[in-house]
Amino acid sequence: MPERNRQVLLKRRPEGMPVPGDFDIVDAPLPEPGTGEVLVRGIYLSLDPYMRGRISGVRSYARPVEIGEVIEGRVVGQVVRSNHPDFRAGDYAFGGYGRQLYSAVPGNSLLKLDPAEAPISTALGILGMPGMTAYIGLADIGQPKSGETVVISAASGAVGAVAGQLAKRQGARVVGIAGGADKCRYVKDELGFDAALDHQGSDLGAALDAACPNGIDVYFENVGGAVQAAVFPRLNDFGRMIMCGMIAEYNDKTPRPGPNLGAVVRKRLKIQGFIVGDQRHRHGEFRAMAAPLVKSGQLKYREDIVEGLDNAPEAFIGLLQGKNFGKLLVRVGDDPTR
Repeated sequence: MPERNRQVLLKRRPEGMPVPGDFDIVDAPLPEPGTGEVLVRGIYLSLDPYMRGRISGVRSYARPVEIGEVIEGRVVGQVVRSNHPDFRAGDYAFGGYGRQLYSAVPGNSLLKLDPAEAPISTALGILGMPGMTAYIGLADIGQPKSGETVVISAASGAVGAVAGQLAKRQGARVVGIAGGADKCRYVKDELGFDAALDHQGSDLGAALDAACPNGIDVYFENVGGAVQAAVFPRLNDFGRMIMCGMIAEYNDKTPRPGPNLGAVVRKRLKIQGFIVGDQRHRHGEFRAMAAPLVKSGQLKYREDIVEGLDNAPEAFIGLLQGKNFGKLLVRVGDDPTR
């Protein structure tokens, strides 16, 4: 084991789209686990759109990363040393912290992983926060019924891909919106959506009219911007709009003009935002449902793995630009399970 740790720190708050100079990559002393803590060697680091808000400094539902701090990020890794009775060296666990190679975290914050149940990387994607986000958004807000039309933006992404597959399992007609022909082929041919529309095409509105001749009953919003503007007027009476994320607008310096919300009253729409972290107590419920489907291949997923912690800043910038294809992970250490 090395004597030093490696970390990605926030050097300055980004103005608009982040650039590599907003981050510092440094070596630091190896953390020492305290009473009840575990030292975790990172294997996979998760990169997610919500992290853009964490480095902005704007007040939100969670404390922002301060200048000079290790940047937010959840990690799957292997226990190196343990001061907690439930973990021993060699165990695999979800819950390491931050863009760094090693982290010392409370043992009671970790979830022990069994590589025989599912690849350990899935704890950061389809069996982790993104998958649970899709599950909670549909179960609590969207509630699609058999025969209804569900539209999913960012349909090839970590959340959208799961949301669409779950909606299909509930009998809905599912239309995905993605960027580019390859992502659209994946959404339709591999994930089994009924249709996939390229938002980079010339007329998304016309494409929605053709794919959703009976209007839209549920919209799972991951993008915002022009995609939202095209979907919103096509929502049916009593439609439900699941406000999960708006990645197209995260780097805007001033808010964009939104749709005229008068239609919310006229159509009796339900528009609700949610934070999946409020539902941590339901992780067991979600995993019990999803893990067997992942193992059997009935619930499909795709991972986009970048090699090396030093490449995390560029990969994160690419995520905000839609360059990833599937759940974006950084492999920061050796994975003995593969």
